[in-house]
Amino acid sequence: MEKYDIAVIGAGPAGIMAAVAASQSSSSVVLLEKNSSPGRKLLMTGGGRCNITNRKPIKKLLNIYPQKNFLKHSFYTLTNEKLLSFFENRGLSFIEEDDNRIFPETEKSGDILNILLDYLEDVDIRCGFDVKSIVDNFIINDEIRADKVIIATGGITYPQTGCGIENYSLTSQPLTDVKYGLVPLITKKDLSDIAGITLYDVLISYKKSKVRGNVLFSHVGLTGPGIINLSNEISESISYNLLENEPDVNFEIAIDLCPDFSREELQDKFSTDFQAKGKTMIKNYLKIFLTSKFIDFFLDEIKIDEETQLSRIDKRSKNRLIENLKRFSFEITDFNEDLAKVTIGGIDLKNINPKTMESSLTPNLYFAGEVLDLHGPTGGYNLKIAFSTGYLAGLSASEK
Repeated sequence: MEKYDIAVIGAGPAGIMAAVAASQSSSSVVLLEKNSSPGRKLLMTGGGRCNITNRKPIKKLLNIYPQKNFLKHSFYTLTNEKLLSFFENRGLSFIEEDDNRIFPETEKSGDILNILLDYLEDVDIRCGFDVKSIVDNFIINDEIRADKVIIATGGITYPQTGCGIENYSLTSQPLTDVKYGLVPLITKKDLSDIAGITLYDVLISYKKSKVRGNVLFSHVGLTGPGIINLSNEISESISYNLLENEPDVNFEIAIDLCPDFSREELQDKFSTDFQAKGKTMIKNYLKIFLTSKFIDFFLDEIKIDEETQLSRIDKRSKNRLIENLKRFSFEITDFNEDLAKVTIGGIDLKNINPKTMESSLTPNLYFAGEVLDLHGPTGGYNLKIAFSTGYLAGLSASEK
């Protein structure tokens, strides 16, 4: 049986960074990965461009996360400056895009992975190693014994990367409900005729929750940044646990297509414009509010002939226009689970020391990344969690 100081399970962003940090102070580290090569999930991030982090100041950055108090120590241990210096010291530059998102200048996630692997020159990397069991004294698959173990096996999204429900059974650590996060929504209505159309800067509502952003129509439903970010609150509000059952989805999403106008302001504007521009057809007039390609669908849904002149629209139709411009609804029947970006839930943070990432129940057992009950919105926030918690776990495990 082979013996190591530290065994890291899972060679995703968190696991690789944990191994990097651990190898700086520990003489023997093994990184175990069930796939044929490390970093498969890292290669997929940011559409292959790798949105490595978000450059907002740490105090502002932490306020974005529901678990900001837990993340504080790891974020200050591996700051954005320190993270980016790992790569800049090896000749890679970065670009900053909207909302402070950071990408490698080459726009290739493979360049990020290659540099991280360079830092692992003193780590024994075992690919094709599917961890089935960890028993007393950290004996792994009856083949490897470690003094300390770091679990970085990810969540339930992207199963092709090795993530899966079975990874949660490697330890007896208590879990919170595991759910889909940052997930597109499937609608009852067939939207294939308007697939690819984007609604820009609209207000999306689910019960009392509201998010402003873009909505993209897919062949099966709704996606885009606004929908994706709101989906976390939706998923958390539904009672289910993927370790036990699938969600029973049946709710309504409402979209305010004109968030800069109140109903009263639209009423006044319509009264003025419908008189001044009476011969204008409604399909042409609505271009000042809606994306052109969406107008036909919208008018068809609310039963108004697109060629009706403004002067011929009666009061009832005008009220229907205003109501649907301010609240255009879709019935949601499912989550598009194949496209979920993160996992909500996982290892309960109550039993993890946020200053070390060590379990308070099992000494010398550490956790990092998405296997923990941690998540953020889109925009580099989740890779920030992976790298920061992975680095802190590796650093802590390697301390003598």
